[in-house]
Amino acid sequence: MAQHTLAGEIQQSGVGLHSGEKTHVRLLPALVDSGRCFVRVDLPNQPAIAAVVGSVNQTVLSTQLGQGEATVRTVEHLLAALTGMGVDNVRIEIDGAEVPLLDGSAALWVDAIAQVGVVSQAEPRLTPAAISEPIWVRHDDAFAAALPASETRFTYGIDFELPAIGNQWHSWSPGKAIAATPTSTFATEIAPARTFGLAHQIDFLQQQGLIKGGSLDNALVCSQEGWINPPLRFANEPVRHKILDLVGDLSLLGNLPLAHFLAYKASHNLHIQLAQRILDLH
Repeated sequence: MAQHTLAGEIQQSGVGLHSGEKTHVRLLPALVDSGRCFVRVDLPNQPAIAAVVGSVNQTVLSTQLGQGEATVRTVEHLLAALTGMGVDNVRIEIDGAEVPLLDGSAALWVDAIAQVGVVSQAEPRLTPAAISEPIWVRHDDAFAAALPASETRFTYGIDFELPAIGNQWHSWSPGKAIAATPTSTFATEIAPARTFGLAHQIDFLQQQGLIKGGSLDNALVCSQEGWINPPLRFANEPVRHKILDLVGDLSLLGNLPLAHFLAYKASHNLHIQLAQRILDLH
């Protein structure tokens, strides 16, 4: 299968989840083998930050990439959208340190990619590496794993004491959808799932300098009594969003390995640990 890039330019603006600051993003077509790369156009010399595992420098409630003094945070939703829509090569120009949260999902990115379209390029994608032995990382009862499989699949489980969330599992296989098809199952089954938060944690997180840009317009919020801002887009929207995050984080591997990715109560930190282990072993 050939590599793909965007057929034209995409622009989005919005507030960052953690910084609360507004940033503007331009997605531009890029040459073959250039990969997905962020460019901080607001900084001297416009430093580039490759969207690869080696660029990760923080994983507190989001994934942050860095190169020297330049950083860009909360990259996972955009990267998931690019991966799910089959965009291998793209220049991501951003005028601040955090990707806009938009509506809390990847849907607006996916819609924009579908509208502008993607084009095939002259060079083929690398053949995905196949996971031949189980690879696990864990912390207490949380884990992330890559298991040998005949097709790429993502399975995730979450477990919260709040009754409205509870224990949820979801399994999704892109099949041939990661092939630059706007009608892919990623666009309909995973991309619309929004980030979510717990009402009783909001004050503490804001005191830590986090979620300053979070609101009822860009995140689902759950309390002991139930969802504060329904309706949900899926009955199990929270766990689908965790798959969205996992796809975005594992996209830092470049070409997703052939594996069944399985996670339970995991975090960005465990996602990245798993990606690093896969790199170390392959």
